[in-house]
Amino acid sequence: MPAEHSTAPPARDPAGFAAFYEQQFDTVLGFVTRRVDSPHLAADLTADIFVAALENAHTYDARRGAPVAWLYGISRNVISAHFRGSSREQRAVARITGRRLLDDQDISAIEGRIDAARSVRRMAVAHAALPDPLRELLDLVALDGLTTREAAQALGISSTAARVRLHRARKALQAAEQTRTDHRETVLEATQ
Repeated sequence: MPAEHSTAPPARDPAGFAAFYEQQFDTVLGFVTRRVDSPHLAADLTADIFVAALENAHTYDARRGAPVAWLYGISRNVISAHFRGSSREQRAVARITGRRLLDDQDISAIEGRIDAARSVRRMAVAHAALPDPLRELLDLVALDGLTTREAAQALGISSTAARVRLHRARKALQAAEQTRTDHRETVLEATQ
């Protein structure tokens, strides 16, 4: 039966829609192949058109025209949507064209920064875990640049107490780093 004289797409009958598909397949494929030059794209778009037709079979109205005209309307919409999407993709590619891609040296530099930031975050966690008296003294010496004697004065403690606190703070930070290193080595050994 010629496509122009085919029956309407059945809305709820899968077997009937299969027959409709077989009737209209060549017509739709011809419509698509006149508009695209890739066989793979033509097959994909034809499939998309029939999926859309199946989903919208309930909207077919015989008073508005033949089934082939209805399918051509769906075909136009599917093909247009595809090319709009392709156009957006091409514009996005054009926007990034000319931008320098990362080479191995750039990637190494970025990885180095990530590792350094990770190390700083770990040290900040260990620092935050210190008791207040140790953290206060460490901050005055390491961050503010005071000598141990000046830090002791600022905190109102003896120089000896300041040296002991500073030693304990550094020892706690070293222990936290050693624990992390030991854990990493254990994990690496377990994965090998």
